[in-house]
Amino acid sequence: MSQVLNLWKTATGLPLVGPSLGRRVFSFAFAQKAPYFASIRPRFTVVEPNHVELMIPKRRGVQNHIGTVHAIALCNGLESAMGALAEVSIPADKRWIPKGMEVSYTAKATSDITCVAETEQAQWDDADGDLPVRVRGVRDDGTVVIEGVIHLWVTPMRPSS
Repeated sequence: MSQVLNLWKTATGLPLVGPSLGRRVFSFAFAQKAPYFASIRPRFTVVEPNHVELMIPKRRGVQNHIGTVHAIALCNGLESAMGALAEVSIPADKRWIPKGMEVSYTAKATSDITCVAETEQAQWDDADGDLPVRVRGVRDDGTVVIEGVIHLWVTPMRPSS
């Protein structure tokens, strides 16, 4: 089991902490691993192989001049969800790195935004090179505000010498 998935299961499964506080502990720890993600204060709600969801709270620190969640904050949320997904989905004998992102802004981000990253396990099992990860951001009312694909470069792990 990946370290990220193990941390998620441990944090959300502690009986004295409870799943809600456990999700916050995981979210904080994940954002510390890649400090730039802390700027959006992600709140992970689902972490499982091939499916990750997190919420970006709409707050002043991520808003643009018209009071909506800024496009780059949205991309940061999508990349954070994708990173967690990659860590919990990739086979142990492979490694990944992002190589590009294609997104479309489809509506104003006027509320908290749920960022979703999804793949199929067969993509990981057969991956050798490009692996597209589907991503989207959704407003509280269900409207998709951003959608696209993050392309990963997936290669076999190099054997240790």
